[in-house]
Amino acid sequence: MSVGSLASHSGELFDLVVVGGGGAGLAAAIEARERHHGCSVLLLEKNPQLGGSTAWSIGSVTSTGTPHQRRKGIVDTPQAHWEDMPGFASNELAGRDNDALRRVLCDEIPDTFQWLLDSGVRFMGPMPEPPHRQPRMHNVLPNSRSFIYHLERRARKAGVRIVTGAKVQRLLQENDEGQGGRVIGVEVQQEQGEARRYLAHKGVILTAGDFTNSPEFKARFMGPQEARVQGVNSTATGDGQRMAEALGARIVNGDLALGPELRFQAPARETLLRRLPPWRWLATLLAWSVEHVPPVVLRPFMMKFLTTALAPSVGLFEAGAKLVNAHGERFGDELDRPAWRVPDQPQAQAWIVLDHALAERFSAWPNFVSTAPGVAYAYLPDYLRNRPDVSARAASLDALAQRLGMDAALLKRSASDGAQPLGPGPYVALGPVRAVFVHAEGGLAVDLQHRVLGADERPIPGLLAAGSTGQGGLLLKGHGHHLAWAFVSGRRAARMAVGSAVV
Repeated sequence: MSVGSLASHSGELFDLVVVGGGGAGLAAAIEARERHHGCSVLLLEKNPQLGGSTAWSIGSVTSTGTPHQRRKGIVDTPQAHWEDMPGFASNELAGRDNDALRRVLCDEIPDTFQWLLDSGVRFMGPMPEPPHRQPRMHNVLPNSRSFIYHLERRARKAGVRIVTGAKVQRLLQENDEGQGGRVIGVEVQQEQGEARRYLAHKGVILTAGDFTNSPEFKARFMGPQEARVQGVNSTATGDGQRMAEALGARIVNGDLALGPELRFQAPARETLLRRLPPWRWLATLLAWSVEHVPPVVLRPFMMKFLTTALAPSVGLFEAGAKLVNAHGERFGDELDRPAWRVPDQPQAQAWIVLDHALAERFSAWPNFVSTAPGVAYAYLPDYLRNRPDVSARAASLDALAQRLGMDAALLKRSASDGAQPLGPGPYVALGPVRAVFVHAEGGLAVDLQHRVLGADERPIPGLLAAGSTGQGGLLLKGHGHHLAWAFVSGRRAARMAVGSAVV
């Protein structure tokens, strides 16, 4: 499309506009700018800072052919990765995967992993995660903010223009003020309240995340009760999907998500490891420590990471722990989808109550309270030591109820309820826990060039999508695949967009 054909539309002109400043958006903006140095790139983010769900993640990237694998003598291939990924999905989902996009992910993640290393990101690993036949999961150091820190620096150095506090309201089309034709830009509502238009010569890439915190999307695809469950990322409201649907796009696998699941509330103050700056030398030191420092020395430090906002093990409830609400009342079978009922409780919160025998049992392997995949396990003493805000101990149920502001009679009734009543104290309560969606699989249908498909299965001209927004039916079960797809698809969508003047 010629610049002249945009002359009748008002707005600042760029070659490429990227909507969403998480991992996929940063990858797309950097790739476009570095591949074509004359390409002007605008990255828009609605939040005050970049990050998206990438910054909220544990920070795992699953890849083959990495330097970490080679150092450990692991021989692995993208083909084997492609073959192993379906093993994470249940049998009923076997026919819903996008095999071609899975091929793209597995073939391109080795190069993208090296691209992350070249950007300054550091990892430990690889860690095993069956049914992967080889260890492939790499965990970022010191925390997931490292991705954003290093990629933002690389984007700014490359000349990407970044605007935060800019919420994109709608996509602009060539014909009749958004009533048809090629996508030529976006309309933005900025923090100051003013609306601005940014035009895109080569196209718009949607990298605005998923819809885990959109009640409307969750009600439509999952159900009314799921709509009451919040997302871990409160700003993941499906903006990209909503704007593309207005142009005739469709959402694939909208009913699939990780969750609802129980999670401990995040600490009021960030833990030591979350506050560590993502400097390259520090991450390198941490990686060396993981390999060389005795576990007994390293473990207390790692516990600062583990006991942040992780999920309680279902083993607690299998062993007889009770789940009660803020009044001390047990509100259902703990093994029958408790996360679906927590949103209906006071303050949408619950507590896990253990007697003395359970407390002893979950103080050592193999009975852990939580785990961070591929890193380590957290036991009850770790929570009592590191997270006093989500753990309470008392000699009696009366004392525990008083400490937590619960009704003692209700708590006693809950303790004796069910097939496995609680035994003698002292007692421990873990919580509050809340129900959350971690991520949703519902992305826009896209082709192998990441072009968004309309209702007639034809690409909508000028519109691409990457990351969760452009997941295209690809199933990303298992740890490390969502981030891998974000970086791979972001880079690849940018190459497709800037490779020609007409998308």
